[in-house]
Amino acid sequence: MPRIRFASALFCLLLAPASPSGAQNAMRAPQQRPADAASYKPVAISLPQPVNDPGLESFRKQLADVAQRKDRAALAKLVARDGFFWTGEKGERADRRKSGVDNLAAALGLNNKEGAGWDMLASFAEDPTASPSREHKAALCAPADPTFDGKAFNDLLAASKTEVEDWGYPISSGIEVRSGPQANAPAIEKLGLFFVRVMPDADPNAPAFLRIITPAGKTGFVAADSIAPIGSDQICYVKDAGGWKIGGYVGPGDSQ
Repeated sequence: MPRIRFASALFCLLLAPASPSGAQNAMRAPQQRPADAASYKPVAISLPQPVNDPGLESFRKQLADVAQRKDRAALAKLVARDGFFWTGEKGERADRRKSGVDNLAAALGLNNKEGAGWDMLASFAEDPTASPSREHKAALCAPADPTFDGKAFNDLLAASKTEVEDWGYPISSGIEVRSGPQANAPAIEKLGLFFVRVMPDADPNAPAFLRIITPAGKTGFVAADSIAPIGSDQICYVKDAGGWKIGGYVGPGDSQ
């Protein structure tokens, strides 16, 4: 399954320092709302639901703390020793000669001190949703994707001549679409629970916003953390006699 790219790019933008001169130029130059684009048929989604498991919730809190401290030794205790899998687009990528934590570190790029790997791990830990893995029995992978009509979505891709990575979905209903990449810009529309097209051009002066096209064809901006990707990388949990562990990773990872 293709993996969407704008989520990982967003991490880099949010971590990059703002340019003072760029910010000054943005303040001087009046911003105009981009021209509207063609409308498209809405494809409804049902949001993924949190996993009702107190043990997993406790484990995620522990994982979040480890990620915040960037504690490699503590992380090793939270990763399954045996059977760790790393499923990429071309099949299994885990190196069986290495430990589970070493494979996880490779997938997330944790050895890169300037990378976003630990922040991504913290983000995974914060997500309460998960869904059963199709390839690995007893594994729950997070974040879970929403449910939707697959044929309708494929028809949308064909009609718009786009790819999966060009689309995202709102994390809640009623998210305001604004005329510019500012929190106080006028609202031009509110999003329902439908797929929205995400445009690839990111404004380096406003990394916290995404430019989107709504089903009505209106072009505007939303907070970057209000839109989730479909088919994003996932971290997978497994449960053994000692409790929950990180048992695998799904996605191309940091090295691609």
